[in-house]
Amino acid sequence: MKRMKKAALLVLCLAMAMAFLSCGNRGGGSSEAAGDVIKIYFIPNNMGNPYFDALSSGFDQAIAELGAGNFEYYYEGPAAAGATDQIEYIEAAVQNKAFAIFLAANSEDALNATLDDARAAGVRVYIINQDIPGSETHRDAAIMPVDFDKIGDAQIELTGGYINYEGEIAILSATTSAPDQNHWIDGMRAALQNPQYAKMTLVDVVYGDDQPEKSTTEMEALLNKYPNLKAVICPTTVGIAAATQVVQTRKVADQVKVTGLGLPSQMKGYIEDGTSPGFQLWDPPKEGYLAVYMCWEEKNSGFTPAPGASFNAGKYGSVTIRPNGQLMALEEPKTFDSTNLQDFVY
Repeated sequence: MKRMKKAALLVLCLAMAMAFLSCGNRGGGSSEAAGDVIKIYFIPNNMGNPYFDALSSGFDQAIAELGAGNFEYYYEGPAAAGATDQIEYIEAAVQNKAFAIFLAANSEDALNATLDDARAAGVRVYIINQDIPGSETHRDAAIMPVDFDKIGDAQIELTGGYINYEGEIAILSATTSAPDQNHWIDGMRAALQNPQYAKMTLVDVVYGDDQPEKSTTEMEALLNKYPNLKAVICPTTVGIAAATQVVQTRKVADQVKVTGLGLPSQMKGYIEDGTSPGFQLWDPPKEGYLAVYMCWEEKNSGFTPAPGASFNAGKYGSVTIRPNGQLMALEEPKTFDSTNLQDFVY
């Protein structure tokens, strides 16, 4: 009788232990305790943006490869891309004891104190899809989609080819404080000083705040204000989709070329019907994929993202941190047009 009671008690204890472990895991197939789960937060500029949905899919892909039960992944952020709108999401991630935060920052410096607090609490802080120029000491590293110093030249050259290198052009950007957008626009202004672009004139830079409605309004205003406009460069996936829709509706694709940085999934129809001649981008899902593998190597192999250090990034092989604390998903932007768009799905 005593043996039966002891056996029953043992079974009960085992059952309780298994239940406890099960409750501490997210997803199936993992026996890790809750404390071993890697909590990752991706805080984009703003939610509801198809570009960041594509980037987030890379997080999902890498997590699936490494085992969903090993991670807790949170994709959360503000509705608008204001300079300080991300602070509450960073603080919530710290409160939830995140292992790492990947932030597409809405400002170069407005978040510095919040990032310092997060790091002081033991959370790794990474900037993703850009960097925070002048504030690099407030993050641990940055995952760059491409070498940003090449975007300005690439965008101007692409646009010039569509308008025979002459005429009025405008830029429809995201927000006035977006570090990546401002860096690219500075690059475009610098590129326009080169002799081969002497007949191209930048007449205006406007901001759609990465909101479809405001981007549409700004594009309409550009067309009304500049009747001789030859091209509009939209270095934002929200902006280029809105601007191209305006040109399609007005049936002025022969007069005004819309290009910039876009998602193949959004631009497919506009390329096929000739509304846009082409655009550029990189590989957003790859950024999220690299982010997960970097955290995995930190947690399990003692990797530290110091300049010169390398880690294994799954199907992409070894990735090395550059002297400036950045790692590159790609070196050059890709050009998408009717010849290759069908090969890309993001």
